[in-house]
Formats: sequence, structure tokens, C-alpha cells
Amino acid sequence: MGVLGAEQGKSGVNTSHLETRHLVPEASVVLALLVASVILNYVDRSNLSIAAPMLKDELKISAEQLGWLLSAFFWTYAACQILAGWLVDRLDVKYVFAAGFVLWSAATAVTGFLHGLAALLAIRVLLGIGESVSYPSYSKIVARLFPEQNRGFANSLIASGLSLGPGIGLLFGGVLMSRFGWRPFFIVLGLASFLWLPPWLRWMPRAPERPLKLEGQGPGYMELLRCRDLWGVSLGLFSSNYFNYFLLTWLPFYLVRERGLTMRQMARVGAAYFFTAAISASICGRLSDYWIVRGGTPTRVRKGFMITGCMSGGVLLIATVQSPRQTYVALLLMLGVAFGMCSSNVWVITQRLAGQQAVGRWCGIQLFFSNLSGVIAPAVAGFLVQRSGHFTSSFCVVAGVLWAGALIWIFVVGKVEPIRWRGDKQSAA
Repeated sequence: MGVLGAEQGKSGVNTSHLETRHLVPEASVVLALLVASVILNYVDRSNLSIAAPMLKDELKISAEQLGWLLSAFFWTYAACQILAGWLVDRLDVKYVFAAGFVLWSAATAVTGFLHGLAALLAIRVLLGIGESVSYPSYSKIVARLFPEQNRGFANSLIASGLSLGPGIGLLFGGVLMSRFGWRPFFIVLGLASFLWLPPWLRWMPRAPERPLKLEGQGPGYMELLRCRDLWGVSLGLFSSNYFNYFLLTWLPFYLVRERGLTMRQMARVGAAYFFTAAISASICGRLSDYWIVRGGTPTRVRKGFMITGCMSGGVLLIATVQSPRQTYVALLLMLGVAFGMCSSNVWVITQRLAGQQAVGRWCGIQLFFSNLSGVIAPAVAGFLVQRSGHFTSSFCVVAGVLWAGALIWIFVVGKVEPIRWRGDKQSAA
């Protein structure tokens, strides 16, 4: 039986917090630092899209070439996920995470000094390597520090950071870039990010006084790859990631070039979308925990939010791109609500299914396949915009991917209960 299942015992009450509480009494401080890091993470990965209208003119590149540049980050971000998952399961996760943070912050600062498409492609590849450790680390730390009934809110705060980051980046980055250019923004952001490190080194979760009973055990990669739920969650996350990465990379360009907004107007509208998504993620995470405390099953609650978010998101994408100027902003904000529903519960599902002993490797595999959407979505959108001159077909493709994701959550992902790994069965016999 998985860790959580073994800890519930006959009473059915999750007591995993009794095993992990000694790891870090200041769990709320650690969570706050994780949220701060994911905000910086997503500012760093989205800042190139904010600068996209300027970059396209400065480098004199086509929309298709811009699409490849926007997707370059994901080449290594996806490719390194399996290695990152292995590292956080085998090494001390807090130091693995700190090393990745240093690398991605340095890459952001260096970007401001570069000229030419090839150099920018190379540094975005390096940024992807640094950020690849982030989500396996988040899941490993949250699975250790928080019991099931609190993980929805903890994960939703981290999920809100992935929307707050682009929102803050757009709000301040769009205004600052319009005044000072894009290069100073990258340099200052990358260097200022290093201020996060001293608090992390002070408050990061301590190693346990005694190792957890199942630490270092759990399934191998072949057993994980034979798990239907892993493939279902990976494909489900692929669909919501496709949605997120499309808007993360192309929304600023779409607002400026197709909707005719200035950089300042784009900054306000784009930030409003991401802030709405962040608020929605936090509220949905809290509601899902409350629903479970009141008797809802993790399967019904967690999957329900994912399915509803995917279905409504697809409808709203098509409505947004087809709507007139007077209504598209309101629809865009509703789209943010839908994304918040998609992002609030996916990692709780992963952590519950995998258990503490497998969550790092599971996340590595899941993130590898799901983040291939980051390679595909910007490039496909760039190709379609280059051929058609408009974004209608791109939005429709994203809607179709979201609807396919809803079907996967319904028919492929089973019950959201801890998986009984083969090694656990043998040890229990």
C-alpha cells in the first residue's frame, strides 16, 4: 500500500502529519517561500513572451521563428524532468531545489546581455534545465509536510503562483519594458531573484531526525510506466499545460497585434487574466479541501474540478477569440477562472496516487510528458498565425486539446486513492 494508505490505518484517518511534522515546524514559512519561488519561476519563463512584440521587430524574425524561440525553454525543461524527479527522490530535495533556483536566476540575468536569435535560444535552453527541478521539488516537499486534507490549499497556493508570476510580470514588465526596453528588466529581475536564497537557506525544511519508513523504496520506473493512472494524469496535465503555455507565450502578442492594445494596455489586461486565475486557484483549492472534510471523496472532488475546468475552458476560448472588443476582456477573465479550476487540484491527485516514496519519480515522468505541450503549443500557434494571419485557429486547437483532457480525466484516470505498489504488497505480506 502507498504511504498515505499505510498511514491511515483502521480508523481511515490520515495521520501522515504525525510522521512528517518533525521535519519542519515552520511549514507555513516554507510554503510561503515555495510560493515566492514559483512566482519568480513563472515571471522568468514568461518574460520573453512579454517582450515578444519588441523582439520580433528587433530581431526581424517571423511569427513562426518567434514561436520556436518561445518554445525553446521547454525543450530542456521537459527533457530533464525524469532526471529531476530521480534527484529529488535520491538527494536532499532542498539543496537540489536551491541549485536549480541559482541556475535559472543567473540565466534570466544573462539574457539581458544577449543579441541574436541563436544566443537567445541557447539561454532559454539553459533556463529550462534550471527550472526543471521545481515541480518535482514542490511535490516532494508538500507531500512530506502536509496531510491530505490540507494539500488542496497548499498546492493551490503554489498553483496560484504560476498565474501570479506572469500577472506580475505583465503588469510591471509591460510598463517597464515600454519605458526602458526589455534588456534592463531581465538583468534586474535575474539579479534581484538571488535575494530569495538567504531566507531559503535559513528556513528550508530540515532533514528528518530519522528517515521515513518507506523513504528510498517504492516502485521502479518500469512499474511506474505500467501504471494507467500515471498516463492518465500525465495526459490530463498535458491538456491544461497546453492551455496555460499557449496563453503564457502568446497572450501578450495576441493582445498587441490582434486586439490592437498598447504595451501598457496589454500589461493591464494580461495581468488581470493571470490574477483572476491565481485567485480562482486559491479559492478552488480551499473549496476542494472543505468539500473533502465535509465528506466528499477525493475522486469526486479532485477530478470534478479538473473536468469542469477543462470543459468550460474550451468553451470560453472559442467565445473569447470570436467576441467583439466590448466583451472579450470579460470572457478572458472567465477563462482565468477556468484555468484556476484546472490547476488547483492536479498536484494533489499526483501526491495522493504516488505516495511519498514515489512522488519524485512519478512527477518526473508526468512532467516530462505533460510539458511536451510547452514545446508544441507555442510552435503550433506560431505556424498557424504565420499561415492565417489571425489567432482563431490557434484558439480552436487549444479548446480541442482541453476537451480531450476532460475525457481523459473521466475515462482514463481511476479512483484517486493511494496506489498499492508491488514492493509495498510484498513487505506487507
